[in-house]
Amino acid sequence: MNKLIDFCERFFEENKTGIILLLILVSIIGVLAGYRYYRHTQEDPHFCASCHMMQESFRSWQRSRHRDIICQKCHRLSLLEQNRLLITYVVKGYTAPREQAHGRIEPWKSCRQCHIEEVQQGSVSLRSSYGHARHVFMQNINCSRCHSAELHNFRADERACSGCHADKLVHGLGMEGLSCLRCHSYGEETPKMVSSERCIGCHEGIPSEGPMAKFMCFQCHKPHEKIKFKSSDCLGNCHGNEAMVGQHGLHLEKAQVECLDCHKAHTWVIGMKQAKGLCDRCHQLKDPRTFIY
Repeated sequence: MNKLIDFCERFFEENKTGIILLLILVSIIGVLAGYRYYRHTQEDPHFCASCHMMQESFRSWQRSRHRDIICQKCHRLSLLEQNRLLITYVVKGYTAPREQAHGRIEPWKSCRQCHIEEVQQGSVSLRSSYGHARHVFMQNINCSRCHSAELHNFRADERACSGCHADKLVHGLGMEGLSCLRCHSYGEETPKMVSSERCIGCHEGIPSEGPMAKFMCFQCHKPHEKIKFKSSDCLGNCHGNEAMVGQHGLHLEKAQVECLDCHKAHTWVIGMKQAKGLCDRCHQLKDPRTFIY
């Protein structure tokens, strides 16, 4: 035993420089190998695909809109989770359950890091906010409440709308089957959750110029309450003083003529062309301009 110790001491003294250089070289190689492996685990999506349980998820990621974002951007393991996963694999192998929180919880925490500009647009004012600003910042609703997450498909789950807005039923007139998102916008292209452009996309022939053409459709039509407005709505909401102008009062009170009997929706103006066949049904045709005097 003593001879062995003496031999080792002599060997170290005679080769001390070489041994130290060898240890440094081994350390450098170990550090580089460890760094490359760390980069592989943290920045290479194929590391995730190395697990036999992840093949379907990996393929769905490649087909998704997030295919240009590496898995590790959203799915992060804490240092504790990393070591627990490694020990479980070493001790029990592939057969051991390895469900990790990073696959179900962590991705939702990462949404705002990329989509922060989208969700905060217009959040200063409730009146002009986008849907995301209203729900995420004002009502503090988590992304997972509205978006599904079935293998990298993060489309909005419209069933979530009725979960909170049970009283907001879609009106009739052939629109009962429409989804909420057909009318309510959550994108950056419109500054409000509902825009007239979305209405006009389906309801063609609406004039873009003329009286009230710049109004929002839902200022008159109430999709979740009363879609078809009446003459009383015109007088009660905006035109309360019109009954005192010219011959309006005479027609409204004595002749029992409603606003919409003469003023046709979306055109409104009555000129000589409109007066013919309209005014002369009850009396001699007159220039409509004399009506206001």
